[in-house]
Amino acid sequence: MTVLFYISGHGFGHASRDVEVMNALALRHGARLLIRSAVDGDLLARTLRTEFDLIPGACDTGIVQASSVEHDDDATVESALAFYQDFDSRIDAELKALRHARIDAVVGDIPPVAFEVAQRLDVPGLVLANFTWDWIYETHPGFLPRGAGVLQQIRTAYGKATHAFELPFGAGFDVFPHVTRVPLVARRPTQGRRATREHFGLPADRKVALASFGGYGLPSLDLALLDCREDWTIVTTTRTKGTSTGAPEHVRTIDESVFRGSAFRYEDLVAAVDVVVTKPGYGIIAECIAGETAMLYTSRGAFREYDLLVSALPRYVRSQFISQADLFAGRWRESLESLLHQPDPPERLETDGAERTAELIAAITT
Repeated sequence: MTVLFYISGHGFGHASRDVEVMNALALRHGARLLIRSAVDGDLLARTLRTEFDLIPGACDTGIVQASSVEHDDDATVESALAFYQDFDSRIDAELKALRHARIDAVVGDIPPVAFEVAQRLDVPGLVLANFTWDWIYETHPGFLPRGAGVLQQIRTAYGKATHAFELPFGAGFDVFPHVTRVPLVARRPTQGRRATREHFGLPADRKVALASFGGYGLPSLDLALLDCREDWTIVTTTRTKGTSTGAPEHVRTIDESVFRGSAFRYEDLVAAVDVVVTKPGYGIIAECIAGETAMLYTSRGAFREYDLLVSALPRYVRSQFISQADLFAGRWRESLESLLHQPDPPERLETDGAERTAELIAAITT
């Protein structure tokens, strides 16, 4: 079977969870994968453990971000209005690009165009997500009343999906005719803590925090300013390297290229550190849950999912908020130390959502 994935280019969270489902589909069910997305192809190459075909390009607009923790609200509205102004033409272009492909199912996370295409191809149109774009946009600053027509277009397209798989931390699923709740789809560690620290050159007997700010990075962050540098090692990647000049002794920067073809993956790094410093998104929260790693999180602008996620955090993750003022000023010590003394969260989530969702997709498709 050939499964076409439409993946939002908004951040890394959509792609990182879809990769886990695609791996399960390919390795357990022999699926051929076709991907339509603006997501970084290198991310897919580093994380997919099977062959795939990528048709690059935007298939939705999401939220326009100035950085990992700042949104451009005006640009978000203008981009969405422009994208959906010629929505019918976009669908025709998608079908033309797919004219030589034999598609058995379409999975969307969560571009509305996916379900218009699926209906035209007369194949199952399957949703995999924890939110919908109409749910995000209806409260986004400045989106209404100008974007009322866009909301209707999105909802009409979503209504053509044949089935929706709702992930934990979900909202906005009333628009779908058939919904099944599935467990957390998470990138789970496969390497031990000690082996991972040794592999990446991290001290075995020192407290370590990972600065993780997704696909957009946080280049304005100066890790040389940190007030915790005497007791903590900070590890980050080239994407989130920040503005530090030289190489501060307490900072270990990992080139992201080392994850390609390696047995050690980013989720292993998440599980090997004591704290992840980040902004809350589905992907990093899922990895912290799977790795049982504490999270120090900051705000990320007006984004409806933020409140949904942070309200759930205390149940599943040792977590604490840090203001952007303290984050950028390097005042981390007090929060980091406080996290180390937090008790384990009261609840656990199953993290086998990738395998369970792949089974459901295969059952519907074959």
